[in-house]
Amino acid sequence: MAIKHLRTAFASQYQPGQPARLVSGEAQQEPGGDYEALHKQMKRLFNSKPGKKYGRFSEDLGESPFSAWLKDYLEDKQSFAAMTDRLFGQWQELLNGSQEEFDGHLVIVHDALADAEVVYLYVLETDSAMRFDGSQKLDATDVLSLSRLNLAARIELDDWREGKGSENYITLIHGRGTGDPGELFIRLCGFTNSVDVEKETMTFLDAVEAFAKTSEPEKAGEVRAKAYEFCKDQHALGEPVEIEALSNYLDESQPERFKEFASQNAELPETGVLHPDHRKVKKLVRIAGSGGGMSVSFSSDLVNQAVYYDRDKDALTITRLPKALREQLQRYLEGRNNE
Repeated sequence: MAIKHLRTAFASQYQPGQPARLVSGEAQQEPGGDYEALHKQMKRLFNSKPGKKYGRFSEDLGESPFSAWLKDYLEDKQSFAAMTDRLFGQWQELLNGSQEEFDGHLVIVHDALADAEVVYLYVLETDSAMRFDGSQKLDATDVLSLSRLNLAARIELDDWREGKGSENYITLIHGRGTGDPGELFIRLCGFTNSVDVEKETMTFLDAVEAFAKTSEPEKAGEVRAKAYEFCKDQHALGEPVEIEALSNYLDESQPERFKEFASQNAELPETGVLHPDHRKVKKLVRIAGSGGGMSVSFSSDLVNQAVYYDRDKDALTITRLPKALREQLQRYLEGRNNE
C-alpha cells in the first residue's frame, strides 16, 4: 500500500444558518509514516463496516461535480491541490445549508495498490481525552477516533475509467444517525445507489439453499457453511462475492457446478457479482429469533439432531443442553424451591 496523495480539511458548522468554517491542510505527496498507519486503520474500519451501499457517480454534474474534478486530476488537467480546493470548497458550501451542527475532518486519499488505484473519502470523528499539560494541569483535548467510521466512500478508479463493473464502482458508508451532514456527504461524493443489497442478499441465500438441497443430506450443511465462510471472508476484505470464485470454493473438483446451477435457477446480475449483507447470510448456518422475553440461537446443523420442532404444537424441544445453560437452570430452580 502506498499513498500517492493525501489532503485533510477540518469543517465545522455550530450555528445552522450561519456560514460554516473550514480549515484545510497542505496537499501531501507520498506522506508515509503516521499517515499510512492512519489510512490503514481507516481501511480496516471501512472493510468491516456492515450495511455498505454500492453505486456509481451521478450524471448530474451541476449538482455533484466531484467526478468531473476527479477526472481532470487523473488526466493531469489539474493538480491534486486544485482538485481538492474545489472539493473542500463545495463541502463548505453544502455545510452552509446544514440544519444540524457538525464538525469533523474530511480526508481524501489517492491510494496506489499493487494491482489497482483507489480514492477514499473519509469523515473522521473525534473522541474526548484527558491529559496533563506542561504545567501538570489536567486538560481536556480531542483526538481522532480510531474505532468509528460513519461516513466514507471508496472509488475504484480502474473500474470507473475502464468501464468494468460500471454500475457499482463506488462503495459508500452512510451510518445511522449522521443526519443532514450524512446526506450532504452523499451529495459531495455524487453517489447514486445502483445495487439493491436486500435483493442480492435474498438471491444469494436462495441460490445457496437450493444448491445445498441437491447435495446429499450429510453434505448440505457443509455447502451452507462454506458459502457463509466465503461471504464472511469477502466482507473482511471489503470485496463483493463473485459467483465464479464461490463456485470454485464450494467444489474444487467440479468448479463450474454451482455457477451453472445458479445461472439456471437464480436471477444473477450480468457481472456475475453479488453484494450480500454478510449479517443476513449468517442464516445459512444459524437459526435465531427473539421476542416475548425469549432469545434463541443455534447452529442449523442441530435441527433434528439436538433441536426438534413440532409444527402442529409450535413447540421446540432441545436436547444436549450446553453445560453453562444447564447449570443456570439448575441453580434457578433450586433457588425457587428454597423460597
